[in-house]
Amino acid sequence: QVPLVESGGGSVQAGGSLRLSCAASGRSFMFFIMGWFRQAPGKEREFVAAIRRSGGTSYYADSVKGRFTITGDNAKNTVYLHMTDLKPEDTAVYYCAAKQTDYGAYYYSSSYPYWGQGTQVTVSS
Repeated sequence: QVPLVESGGGSVQAGGSLRLSCAASGRSFMFFIMGWFRQAPGKEREFVAAIRRSGGTSYYADSVKGRFTITGDNAKNTVYLHMTDLKPEDTAVYYCAAKQTDYGAYYYSSSYPYWGQGTQVTVSS
């Protein structure tokens, strides 16, 4: 099992910004796609954003397009989720996920075998 270590969560007011980080430990581990999902209380886990290691192609849920940006640092095996113009409905536990193949759609949580522990993001109005 490859640990994914997340950091950067916290509490902000609506309109504020946060940056989440996810580092994949293990020198031999190389992700093919790394993504972010979130889960609010009483709701199912949902896709937020994903990025391909090769070429950096990124994907976003409609609800975050134009506000969130996912970037990657391949040398550090790390991805970042830059969140701006945060809204109360963005409040959730955010999870980092990684997979080493292109098998399975990037927006399905079941496609990812590796997961971080989650980090809380709270946006107050």
